[in-house]
Amino acid sequence: MTSEVDRTEWSLPGPADAPRDDLKLQLEVYGETMLMRGFDGDSNWVRTVSADEIANVFTQHLGFSSGLLPEDAIWWNQGETGHSVALWRPPQVWPVALQREAFKSPARLRIPMPGLLFVCSPGRAPWVYASPDRPTDPDDRLYRMPAFNVFQDGRVCPGSHRFPEEVGLIPESFFQSYFSLTGDTGERSKKHPDNLQALWEELDGKTEYPLEDLVPQCTVARAMAVSEGRLGFRYH
Repeated sequence: MTSEVDRTEWSLPGPADAPRDDLKLQLEVYGETMLMRGFDGDSNWVRTVSADEIANVFTQHLGFSSGLLPEDAIWWNQGETGHSVALWRPPQVWPVALQREAFKSPARLRIPMPGLLFVCSPGRAPWVYASPDRPTDPDDRLYRMPAFNVFQDGRVCPGSHRFPEEVGLIPESFFQSYFSLTGDTGERSKKHPDNLQALWEELDGKTEYPLEDLVPQCTVARAMAVSEGRLGFRYH
């Protein structure tokens, strides 16, 4: 396929009489498509290309490695804002500090949690989801994290807490932060949909989380896509 088109001109830096560098290839990005146009003398060709094809051309000679992954890593990906690692923490009892009132010492509780999936990036607040079992399939269901300091979409609200650069330490760092009664805390429990504090006080000192109380959130596939920046979050 050939077509007439204005070429983008480019000259090498240096003296004004330096020879121009011949244009060989031009990439055009439109609202609904991408075109690659090649030039050969007085003729040219053009074809439709995909973003994946362009990415593959630029990355085929680059080496990508995750390095040594932390124990219980489920996936690693490279997204719009850098790389992230999904880490699994099995069901267990976590010591937490709940700030019930400002300027007073926090309450120290021991809260059993279901299995937890943390999607972590170095130095950033993670995404966190609950799961009865370690995920093994993209269609596996994830559930809302029954904890304070977590937005409705699963993102952690860091407040003044600083998360470590080493991703393997982020899940434990989350539970070392101070939890606050403020913020979005609804729909984290079937039994206490509007009172997460009541759920925590009921669970304090117990050894197992009641899995039937978990509220569905999304699939593993959607959590992966969100962490890569390919999809915005949609609760379902």
